[in-house]
Amino acid sequence: MTSILPLAIGIAIATALMASVATHFLTPLNDSGLSPQEQNCQEIANEGYAIHAIYPDSHPDELPNDDFQRLMYLDQLWITECVNVLPAESVFSIANNVERDFSHGE
Repeated sequence: MTSILPLAIGIAIATALMASVATHFLTPLNDSGLSPQEQNCQEIANEGYAIHAIYPDSHPDELPNDDFQRLMYLDQLWITECVNVLPAESVFSIANNVERDFSHGE
């Protein structure tokens, strides 16, 4: 009877380890933790920042017309789909996580 107890404990530990490994491999690795709305807002913020970075010392009315129109469109989307919908914590997190590593040729 005493030899069965360590065997049962060993089987329980092995089962727990196997379940942990299976869970680890079944969990998607590319899960960013953002909702679809937050992902959309992150893309809007990234694109808007890219335009601002191309013209760092310019005022919006000094931009070429196409870039000015795109920037105004993105600003409107940012306000209506992000600022007015998401909690402030999410908006600040998105703004702080803007992709800042890109080249001007994109």
